This record gives sequence, C-alpha cells and structure tokens, in this order.
Amino acid sequence: MNDELRALLAQTRYAILATHDPEERIHLTPVWFLFDDGLFYFESFSGSRKIKNLKKNPSASVVVDGREPGRESWVSAAGTADILTGDEARAINADVRRRYMTQAARDDPRIEPVFAAADDVTIRLTPTRWRSWAAKDLDDQFFGGILGGTPEQWFLPVEV
Repeated sequence: MNDELRALLAQTRYAILATHDPEERIHLTPVWFLFDDGLFYFESFSGSRKIKNLKKNPSASVVVDGREPGRESWVSAAGTADILTGDEARAINADVRRRYMTQAARDDPRIEPVFAAADDVTIRLTPTRWRSWAAKDLDDQFFGGILGGTPEQWFLPVEV
C-alpha cells in the first residue's frame, strides 16, 4: 500500500463489492465505502443479498477505480468480511454517509433518517491480498508521460 493508493481510497468514489451467492457465482454490488486503518467498511441492509452471501461465505473482494482517461488507476483487495451490528454499525454507517452526502442532506429530517434506517449493518472487510494498477506506470515506461499529460489527444471521454 503506497501513498498513491491511499490517496485513491481517500477520494469519494464508488467501490464494487464482490461476494459469493449460494450457487458460488460472483455477486457484484456498487457500494459507498470508508477505508480506515487498513480496513474497508460498507454500510448495508441486513436483508440484502450481499449480507446473506457473507453469512454463508465470508470471503469478499472489493475494487475501487479512478476513471480518468490516460490516468486510470485501481486498487483491489480480497479477504474476510464480518458483519457489524448495533451502535457500532450505526456509528460507522454515519461516517460512511458523511463521505457521500452533503451536510444539508444529513441534516434534513426527510433524508438522513431514511438512509440511517435502510442500512442497519456494516460490512467490515479485512484485506489479506492486494492488487493495483496505474496507467501512469505504463505511460511513464513506454510513452514518456504523454498519454496522461494530454489525455484528450489520445482517449475518448468516459461517462462516470
């Protein structure tokens, strides 16, 4: 884990969480996340498919990516997930929402209580394996930095 990867995980981006469904197929879900002290946290609803999957098989993976043409990067982690409940989950879920919702949304009695009630548990992923990739490394090695320096010259826009 280097500073560039920590910086990517500190940004407000979506993550994709992968769990195993009962047929051992991969179940992918876009999620909000918090990365703190080497652990990932995802707010969730106790009746969701990902929670049901994790109760049967706690193995999970996550990927967070940066989608800037010519400057793409991603970091992936795999490990064991556990499900937090009660006050601990409520406090962590509030921290997750702080990363994604404005203060106005969190203060609004029509919005925050609905989000707080909808996500009653927290998934904590303890990574045991890491992978990452950055276009900058490829660009520096083979193209002298021109791709990331003027990406509009080389790549079509990507919808985010």
